[in-house]
Amino acid sequence: MRATSSFSEIYLYRPHVDMRKSINGLSQIVAEELKQNPCEGGLFVFISRDRATLKTLSWDNSGFALWRKRLEKEKFHWLKSTLEDSLAISYEQLDLLLSGLDIEKVKPHEKLSFQVFS
Repeated sequence: MRATSSFSEIYLYRPHVDMRKSINGLSQIVAEELKQNPCEGGLFVFISRDRATLKTLSWDNSGFALWRKRLEKEKFHWLKSTLEDSLAISYEQLDLLLSGLDIEKVKPHEKLSFQVFS
C-alpha cells in the first residue's frame, strides 16, 4: 500500500461489508452509496460484520489496489458515534485504528502557544 499521506482523503465506511466483495463490489459501494468517484485519489476503508477484517480500496493512476488485514485474536474498534455512512479521518487516525486503538476515545494533547518565554 502507498504511504497514507499520498491519499487525498481517507474515508471510513461505517456499515459492515461482506468481505467476499472485491474491487468491483467495493468500488460500487463508493460510487453508489458514498456518491464519490473511487478513482479520485481517496482511500476507502471497510469493515467486516465481526470487525476482525478490514479492507482498503484505492486507485493509484494505473489500477485499483486492494489491501486486507485480518486480526487473529482481537477486533477493530469501529465508529459508533456518527449516524453518517462515512467519515473522513486523518492519516494519524488510520494508523491508530490499524494499531488497535479506538479513534473515538484517543484524544491528542492540547496544542499550546506561548508569546512570552522566560
